[in-house]
Amino acid sequence: MSKWIFGYGSLIWRADFPYLDCRPAFITDHARRFWQGSTDHRGIPGAPGRVVTLIDAPGEICWGHAYRLDPREEDETMARLDHREKGGYERLELAVYFDRENSVPGVTYHASTSNPDYLGEASIREIALQVISAVGPSGPNVEYVLRLQEALSAMQAGDSHVDAVASAVRVLSKLNRRSR
Repeated sequence: MSKWIFGYGSLIWRADFPYLDCRPAFITDHARRFWQGSTDHRGIPGAPGRVVTLIDAPGEICWGHAYRLDPREEDETMARLDHREKGGYERLELAVYFDRENSVPGVTYHASTSNPDYLGEASIREIALQVISAVGPSGPNVEYVLRLQEALSAMQAGDSHVDAVASAVRVLSKLNRRSR
């Protein structure tokens, strides 16, 4: 049986690994939040960006994409994903749903609150200010936020937290450009 990977952040719009199938999917009892620091992709040590992680949220649904891996390439793909998600993320096994009745066992990555890059809760404004100033090896943190919002919107799977952060990023970026 093939392994399914659930992506809820950049894996939605930047799946840089081989897969046999990709479908919109969701997980339950979790919500997406910009509470994880990124010093390896969207920021640098001393000036981390903010990327999403999952928090426990009973009754909530978190949309993303599920990718079915080729069993012949599974070990190599998982090793690549482990490396990509090395900045504080751990594997989490959970049910991935395609609709209310159909689920498959899946794997996702989430940041534990005890990892050294975990930033935790902050106001939308604080998150947005950190995002607009952060740049890392994978590019500007702003790109991560806006591409995630665009991908969720294209799936018709809006996320109020992502929408609020993206809106604040746009407003604060515009204000920053005017003040220069």
